[in-house]
Amino acid sequence: MKRPAILAINPGSTSTKVALFRGPEEVWSDTQRYDAGRIREFPSIPAQEQFRLDEIHRALGERGTKTAELDAVVGRGGLLRPIPGGTYEVGDEMLEDLRSCRYGSHASNLGGPLAKRIADEAGGRPAFIVDPVVVDELIEEVRLSGISEIERRSVFHALNQKAVARRASSELGKPYDEADLIVAHMGGGISVGAHRGGRVIDVNNALDGEGPFAPERAGSLPAGELVRFVFSTGIKLEDLMKKMVGGGGLVAHLGTNDLREVEKRMAGGDEKARLVFEAMAYQVAREICCRAAVLSGEVDAVVLTGGLAFSEAFVKAVSGRVSFIAPILLFPGEDEMRALAEGALRVMGGQEEARVYARA
Repeated sequence: MKRPAILAINPGSTSTKVALFRGPEEVWSDTQRYDAGRIREFPSIPAQEQFRLDEIHRALGERGTKTAELDAVVGRGGLLRPIPGGTYEVGDEMLEDLRSCRYGSHASNLGGPLAKRIADEAGGRPAFIVDPVVVDELIEEVRLSGISEIERRSVFHALNQKAVARRASSELGKPYDEADLIVAHMGGGISVGAHRGGRVIDVNNALDGEGPFAPERAGSLPAGELVRFVFSTGIKLEDLMKKMVGGGGLVAHLGTNDLREVEKRMAGGDEKARLVFEAMAYQVAREICCRAAVLSGEVDAVVLTGGLAFSEAFVKAVSGRVSFIAPILLFPGEDEMRALAEGALRVMGGQEEARVYARA
């Protein structure tokens, strides 16, 4: 039986990743990197759509792949209204919200439109997105904060968390919707989710830097000290957000977002680097332990993933504090292209039904 040909598209701020899959196997991949000055020529992210489409066509041509050969196209999901996890058909209402940037402007908003245009060129093949960052499956208790006007939001590394949760469940010999897992995605931002019944019922908002501090995120901050800092310095909202997201964590303390550089400094006897390294691992472990309480201690596995999971020292520092909860499963990196293709394959193979996005 012929395996379906799936094109996966993942737009980033200054790059577009494209990969062709035959079934679950990657045939080729291409990462197009753009000069920041070229990107600044466009007045908005939606205005980049034709430029990026032309670049994808160039990659297809160089690889000898014709759009007519494709059975489906899948793009990275962008900023939409909060939705349950799953694979979604790209339809008119989704395209309208992504192109208008109704819920926020991010390069990932181009994933759905680009997938749809190429799928249409291929003769009306299906176009999908999979587990965008706005996946929201929180239990209601999580949403409430101690200030009635402020509600917690679900914004996290849903694509990778869901993908590795499925792989971990498979290793455990369980369907994903029957497994109880804690998944810690450890990258430039860190999100730790409690997975139960195939849903992420509690997770920190990694986009805003909530939770553990990370290579580029400030993490949850002492509320009173934050308020006093804002009023005493008069800092503008935009500048504060830059300190919290992009300029926080390792960047704030050590001037680098590269954990390998931190480990080099530690090896050279830098005690500040060691303290910051250990503090970040401690905070990840503490967040994992909080999720164990969410699951009432019924945890099949603690899953560590993301770029920081390549560091043996960091994994050891986290695992040493949480291994009493459940076995540790390690999935280093974040294979987003494979996760996108797997989402399309689940629908095409009948393992799940494609969801339909509707405007709020």
